[in-house]
Amino acid sequence: MSETKIALVTGANKGIGYAIAAGLGELGYRVGVGARDQVRRETAVEKLRAAGVDAFGVPLEVTGAHSVTDAAELIERRAGRLDVLVNNAGISGDAGPGWAQDPTTLDLDVVRTVVETNVIGVIRVTNAMLPLLRRSTSPRIVNLSSSVASLTRQADPDIEIGPIMAAYSPSKSFLNAVTVQYARQFAGTNILINAACPGLVATDFTGFYGPRTPEQGAATAIRLATLPDGGPTGSFFEDDGVIPW
Repeated sequence: MSETKIALVTGANKGIGYAIAAGLGELGYRVGVGARDQVRRETAVEKLRAAGVDAFGVPLEVTGAHSVTDAAELIERRAGRLDVLVNNAGISGDAGPGWAQDPTTLDLDVVRTVVETNVIGVIRVTNAMLPLLRRSTSPRIVNLSSSVASLTRQADPDIEIGPIMAAYSPSKSFLNAVTVQYARQFAGTNILINAACPGLVATDFTGFYGPRTPEQGAATAIRLATLPDGGPTGSFFEDDGVIPW
């Protein structure tokens, strides 16, 4: 009988993160529910367990060095290793009318806050979890990105990509670039790392605007988290395949 695989999903108490945790749990993974809010984290764990998922809570604030270190130590104690890391936690930052961020009037503190969570937070968590991931026979890392991170699509006037988000969109482009750097560093190893676009999903992140369900939004991340050995790495995916950088 194969050993149960261990996954950590950040921002897993609701929305796409919760759907990813539930989907991996349905596949037999033991899932760490990473979330900073204790009540929401515990509620999510209880709900997952009621659905038959082997879930446990992981207090985790991705912008806090001590919180991330403590999370790695908790997983060390509870599981001894990590097979899958899904960096889902992210923020859009304050926006103006029409959910837009005008680059000409953008508050620089908004940019700093968004990058701290969406990019630096991912690096912080990934590096803290790497010793645990290296104990896995098939470690997988998935970074939740967005199609608005695609410079190719943003620069094409014939492609509709929604309002200008001068803090959020570049933060995800930055995240994509970081993903490629990790893939280069991991070349020749069994660690596969990719970026996933969930599409426009109706969650509180989008004000519940969007045609896709959290489960639909989670599908690409789950697929990348469960890639077979020799699968793609250092790429950017959505449901229909690879997204141009």
